[in-house]
Amino acid sequence: MEWSREMRYRQMENVSKEEWKQLNDQVSSCPWRQTYHVQPPTGLLNDPNGFAYYNGEYHLFYQWFPLGPIHGLKHWYHTSSIDLVNWKDRGTAIFPDTDLDSHGAYSGSGIVHEDKLYLFYTGNSRDASWNRHSYQCLAVMDKNGSIMKQEQAVIPGPPDGYTEHFRDPKVWEENGSYFMVIGAQRKNKTGAALLYTSTDMLDWKFRNEINTSYNTFGYMWECPDYFELQNNGILIFSPQGIEAEGDNFRNIYQSGYLLGHKLNKETGEFSHEEFAELDFGFDFYAPQTSVTPDGRRILVGWMGLPDLSYPTDKHMWAHCLTLPRELTIHNNKLLQKPAEELRLLRQSKKTTSLLLDNQMLPLYTWEDSAYELDVRIEGIEAGMAGISFCAGETEKTMFYYDADRQKLVLDRSLSGEPASPEFGTTRSVPYDEKNVNIRMFVDTSSVEIFINKGEAVFTSRLFPSPDSKGIQLFSHIGEAAFYITKWSLKSINKE
Repeated sequence: MEWSREMRYRQMENVSKEEWKQLNDQVSSCPWRQTYHVQPPTGLLNDPNGFAYYNGEYHLFYQWFPLGPIHGLKHWYHTSSIDLVNWKDRGTAIFPDTDLDSHGAYSGSGIVHEDKLYLFYTGNSRDASWNRHSYQCLAVMDKNGSIMKQEQAVIPGPPDGYTEHFRDPKVWEENGSYFMVIGAQRKNKTGAALLYTSTDMLDWKFRNEINTSYNTFGYMWECPDYFELQNNGILIFSPQGIEAEGDNFRNIYQSGYLLGHKLNKETGEFSHEEFAELDFGFDFYAPQTSVTPDGRRILVGWMGLPDLSYPTDKHMWAHCLTLPRELTIHNNKLLQKPAEELRLLRQSKKTTSLLLDNQMLPLYTWEDSAYELDVRIEGIEAGMAGISFCAGETEKTMFYYDADRQKLVLDRSLSGEPASPEFGTTRSVPYDEKNVNIRMFVDTSSVEIFINKGEAVFTSRLFPSPDSKGIQLFSHIGEAAFYITKWSLKSINKE
């Protein structure tokens, strides 16, 4: 389907009831609708936005184009939860209905201030010549869920030396002062992150560019997020325009972090380690973090990527959000583990242990489409040992240890309908241990794999046939011991 500019930028009120019904029918007929991940009611979901705990609930918004699986006129859609597991649809929160955001309410963040939730976002507008203009805007939500936009932009445009690719404000507070980091592009077409400060959340002043050692690292840095954890400073961002290097940077765009000393907010100096990817799967981008009432730092990402097509497109929807992940630091590395609250999804449980020696073993009574799987593989003396899941007669997704190459490998070459195979069908990380702990969350059309308590993560969409629900264990050319626990997971999505 070809999408004209007029179709991409239609307002929702101009869509007939008949078209809405047809759109909803197409979406609900899709065999790949998720059961326990946040997904859009129709159309396209992308960046998580405004993630904050306010008035006894977690509030999580996301970028939303309601009319199809393309990047059109963006709104903010609102979900909320008391437990990070059961999410309630709250409907459209921010509409692109002013001069400041006439061509899209783009990404941003939320922060509690004066007993209200302040939502900062980028207003995108276009002039008659289709030139972009970016404004940093503010909308304020009260305890009743009513949202009011401020009439004036809090930051009316980029500072000198930067283009209109100036977006995705993330705001935080320290000792009564407020800080905002914004993704930007320099005039020389390189990416950067800019720091602003305020005393009242309304009057913002440009402080400086965050000074990293990555001055020519891609052409745009999207969705920056700075926070401090375990006495370290961490800058998360999503650079565009990075070339692949071996196992690294294999996706069309990347997401990762710089870990270092705390940011000097007076000078912008940030001393840090090398850029590290957050996720080694096929589909992960634009993560955002927030803090729980008990002080844990939680991350949620977009399970998808820009500028790619997906098999759900023909059903008029695309993408979902990842499960929430708790962040910690160990050995100068950011670890991600599934939030403890996800145990609330668990239902029936199965366990088994066995030793395989150059064989493949189907677990016939374990077939399922939504489950959590905990797998320990120990004493690996095989050339290859791992698990196949979402398996059918001709389909399977494989995750395994390759001893010859000393890598952990995710292979979706036979996963079902392909998703952007031009970017490859395997993803790998170096690994040279004889034991590995694998924790997997499989949903109807996705998998999230956590290695050794979050040392590496693989997030990917999968599009198998509805009857491809099998689980198989295998060892090739040698033996390995498997210890397995599986929980069926309940559905939170009622179409």
